[in-house]
Amino acid sequence: MVGVDLAELILAVIIGTLAAIVYSLRVLIMLERRVASMEMNIQRMTNKVLHEEVLIEKIFKGKRK
Repeated sequence: MVGVDLAELILAVIIGTLAAIVYSLRVLIMLERRVASMEMNIQRMTNKVLHEEVLIEKIFKGKRK
């Protein structure tokens, strides 16, 4: 590397490392949002299943009497 001081090289490495850290944090935030979205969908599905189970229990309790 002609014309590049040691200080410039070290600065370039530090800036590159910081850029990689920022990009990694961005990816982690995106993944966390996806996981949160999946958790919300699972919660909605379990609420629907619970509602259906309550309805089925009411139907069976009505038939037993």
